[in-house]
Amino acid sequence: MSNRPPNVFVLGLDEANLPALRAVPGTDRMNLHPLLSATELQSGEVHVPDLIDRACTVLDGFEGSIDAIVGYWDFPASTLVSLLSERYGTRATSLESVVKCEHKYWSRLVQQEVVTEHPRFGRVDLTAENPSPPDGVRFPMWLKPALSYSSELAYGVGDMTEFREAVDAIKAGIHRVGRPFEYILDQLDLPPEMADVGGQVCLAEETLNGVQVAVEGYAHDGEITVYGVLDSINYPDSTSFLRHQYPSALPEPVQQRLRSVAERVMRHIGWSEATFSIEFFHDPATDRTAILEINPRHSQSHAELFTYVDGAANHHSMLALALGRDPALPRRKGPYTLAAKWYYRWFTDGVVHRVPSDEEIARIEREIPGVRIDLVPDEPQHLSDSGHQDSYSYEVAHIFTGGDSEEELREKYDRCVAALSLGLDTPAETPS
Repeated sequence: MSNRPPNVFVLGLDEANLPALRAVPGTDRMNLHPLLSATELQSGEVHVPDLIDRACTVLDGFEGSIDAIVGYWDFPASTLVSLLSERYGTRATSLESVVKCEHKYWSRLVQQEVVTEHPRFGRVDLTAENPSPPDGVRFPMWLKPALSYSSELAYGVGDMTEFREAVDAIKAGIHRVGRPFEYILDQLDLPPEMADVGGQVCLAEETLNGVQVAVEGYAHDGEITVYGVLDSINYPDSTSFLRHQYPSALPEPVQQRLRSVAERVMRHIGWSEATFSIEFFHDPATDRTAILEINPRHSQSHAELFTYVDGAANHHSMLALALGRDPALPRRKGPYTLAAKWYYRWFTDGVVHRVPSDEEIARIEREIPGVRIDLVPDEPQHLSDSGHQDSYSYEVAHIFTGGDSEEELREKYDRCVAALSLGLDTPAETPS
């Protein structure tokens, strides 16, 4: 076997993830190459054939070996990994298995074949003169496109008035991701239950209650391994994330049930040689557990958390699987007992008029050990123009903290928020 460093092409390689990738053991003996930018993959209504052509131009023009093609973003990056890997002979799970995760309606159909841990769901006919909830799906419910970014166009509704308002909003924006996704569906031999569904379909699901939790894992050599369980805590009286925290505080029997459901579903989907993440709800009052959604990739949002607690980012498993190596992560070898990713948000639109410089952020990170800060908006900018926000809030900064208690995590977060001194004006305060 050659001792040359393998060439790994990373779809959407971005500055925020580069430090975590570089910190993965062994990446100093890899050549990491960017393949399409995050902006190309996520801005506007993407054109999948054009993205494939641009990626192939880069790969065909590369003079060395193409040893791996990887990605940690949702559609279209997730599907491009499978399409390009098949074309260039690199390791990846099948395109069909990716789409069975990513198309929310197909995913529900597949889930109900092997588990009961899912909400009641159905399709909403957006072409009807007066769209109505599916039979058997009761209020309160969530309406969402079959495919979206970061909960974009996902609405919680409690009555028919809110239902109709959400339908109108989804109808107006569903084409941005749904139309390009139909190109991917055309590449597959779809089963009869999916033959007429398409990519621009709206899903209704009964609202799940309890605490939200994420499970991360991978498939390797025919085995499904879950390597991490993380809690997702919302802002009070809100559906928007306040923080992800690792490891989970749920009782071990509950975590084991989550692992079991994940293993059964991913095996049934045909997942192979790739990472995944599944979001669940667990209701302590009823002891009910249910799948919220399945993501056909690990969460890049959690990379720093695994580094803080386990000693290596979850990017390690992605890279190792693509290169045919051992994907196992170290366990509890990091410097901290707990870690969190905090979402500093505004719940009304505003204009950013002062953003700390890179030097100021680096100073804060030096003064507060065990923190990293990523700012979302640029200066000056309306928060509503920053893209990929959920339907109810605006992300201003992502703040990663490591510590040995929840109190320490919160104290570091509060210090970071105060030190950032972000300059924001609400629309009412903004000159017209």
